Amino acid sequence: MLKKILYTIFALILLSVITIFSCNAIINNATEGKTFDKFNTIPKNKVGLVLGTAKKLTSGSPNPYYTNRILATIALFNAQKIEFILVSGDNGSIYYNEPKAIKKDLIKGGIPEDKIFLDYAGFRTFDSMIRAKYVFGLDSVTVISQEFHNDRAIYIAQEKGLNAIGFNAKDLSGSNGFKVQLREYFARVKVFLDLITNKQPKFYGEKIDIK
Repeated sequence: MLKKILYTIFALILLSVITIFSCNAIINNATEGKTFDKFNTIPKNKVGLVLGTAKKLTSGSPNPYYTNRILATIALFNAQKIEFILVSGDNGSIYYNEPKAIKKDLIKGGIPEDKIFLDYAGFRTFDSMIRAKYVFGLDSVTVISQEFHNDRAIYIAQEKGLNAIGFNAKDLSGSNGFKVQLREYFARVKVFLDLITNKQPKFYGEKIDIK
């Protein structure tokens, strides 16, 4: 009896590991060559989509993922590789508003306010990409985040009929980024569960033209 239980546990662990690595490999292969690190190689798009994250860590110190996305967006705009910026993030309460914080810092960085549009219902990357197409009417977009995040966002976009490329903000290396990278493996499994179950964004709402 004990041996049977151990075999079952081992089989479940093995299946989980295979699933995690398979989902990761599928996304990496499907998005190969669609993210860019340099301005001179990335194609121009009308809209750059910044994926939101918290401005500060739970410790209260600045979140480098946030800071690097802001810097990447400003640099991409100044290089004239995007004309408008769509900021998509969580606006879960009056005390937490990712799009508003990002907009404020983009304006500080010299981006004209009338070039920035906000998606307050980007509670997840999945929601952000679907809403970019169906609420904001985009056919193509440049996603701005770290490379691992861009790959997942681009894969979702492809599956939903949105042509997407990514501009890679600076990532964190070593132990600093390990927890986020580990979480990304599970997030990629969730992508396939969402696609299989035809998951929809929490909100759609009225259409908004970016122009």
